[in-house]
Amino acid sequence: MSAQPVDVAPVHPVDGKLPVLKTATSGLQHVAAMYAGVVAPPLIVGAAAGLSGTDLTFLTGACLFTAGLATFLQTLGFWKVGARLPFVNGVTFAGVAPMTAIIASAKDKSEALPVIFGAVMVAGLLGFLAAPVFCKAVRFFPPVVTGTVITLIGVSLLPVAFGWAQGPDPSAHDHGSTTNLALAGTTLLIVLLLRRFTRGFVKQIAVLLGLVAGTLIAIPSGATDFSPVAAADLVGFPTPFHFGAPRFHIAAILSMCVVMVVSMTESTADMLALGEIVERPCDERTIAAGLRADTLGSALSPLFNGFMCSAFAQNIGLVAMTRVRSRFVVAFGGGFLVLMGLCPAAASLIAAVPRPVLGGAGVVLFGSVAASGIQTLVRAGLDKDDNVLIVAVSLAVGIVPITAPDFYHAFPGTARIVLDSGISTGCVTAVLLNLVFNHLGRGGDARDATHPREAGEELASAR
Repeated sequence: MSAQPVDVAPVHPVDGKLPVLKTATSGLQHVAAMYAGVVAPPLIVGAAAGLSGTDLTFLTGACLFTAGLATFLQTLGFWKVGARLPFVNGVTFAGVAPMTAIIASAKDKSEALPVIFGAVMVAGLLGFLAAPVFCKAVRFFPPVVTGTVITLIGVSLLPVAFGWAQGPDPSAHDHGSTTNLALAGTTLLIVLLLRRFTRGFVKQIAVLLGLVAGTLIAIPSGATDFSPVAAADLVGFPTPFHFGAPRFHIAAILSMCVVMVVSMTESTADMLALGEIVERPCDERTIAAGLRADTLGSALSPLFNGFMCSAFAQNIGLVAMTRVRSRFVVAFGGGFLVLMGLCPAAASLIAAVPRPVLGGAGVVLFGSVAASGIQTLVRAGLDKDDNVLIVAVSLAVGIVPITAPDFYHAFPGTARIVLDSGISTGCVTAVLLNLVFNHLGRGGDARDATHPREAGEELASAR
């Protein structure tokens, strides 16, 4: 008597394993799509802290290394950690403005990075504990809130790009010179031309190619310094607590906790959107696991001198475009990030990019973030007067530190760490106003209490 065939459940494409060559090339494409976004925050924060070229290279490599570790947590996972979806994780832009505010308020800039690392560790651990609850409270962060916050992130970072375009040293004789501005403008033009006249992979890495081209063009003017590359080791390891043991200041912790809320909100929306794209809808358990990966990665990152980590939304568009849904492809990309972090020479190449060139690319990079927030707000029900009021007041509060940097000069230094971050103050304002106008006194019929899945779809389509 012949044995009956046993039905084997088909493997979902998310859990499928592709040939090695396709896995490698697709993984590298994910890295290319988010590479500029990973290295920009350490460059901004490191420059604000006055780091030397060697330390800036070290900080950049550390962020690449921790981004790879965070990507492993999200794609491969363990226990109840990790959404096990094709997510790329890296340093979140949301933390840049608060971190630079912490540095600006420090009496000694050399002590600022340990304060930042301590605040990120505490915020990450608190976020890890809050993940199971937060996944249920996401209805209080509808598109009218997330759109406002994303817009503020982009607007808050644009002045950084303009500062880069003028040059690295405000006291230098060539600061704001026509040469520096021409380098920034040329880089911006190259990125725009690549985005307009190329397709596929080349179009996806237009910012990266623009940085390479701008750096090469800057060589004759002497703006490019490759000495850090020559001095960097080929192999190295991000020594734990290289910049000092973490310090715990309450104001800095509160500021980074606000950033953690913003990051968890964005990650939740990203997970919901990606779940739809790969045809594996996310339930509360998956969202909680994904948030645990984000927050645990953020808590561990400062051990290796990295910053807060979050899911990179631009890679969701790449999954939708290529239809390559395997999480192991993204895990390979995470491995490549780790290897780059272990190669200081590779990280030093990024530190060698002239600031005006970074400024030209930053206009596109940071402006795109603000535009994504505006696109999200378009879908946030702005035909409703209450929502218009929420956005108007929240943006006004968030833009205060940009347009009037000394507005809070009479407040204590600890309070200014939070108040001088437009993202933090704007986010808190948006959440509170949304509660007042769309939840309190409306029972279960709050019109703007958008379902989390709808919020995720709207955010994904905006990005």
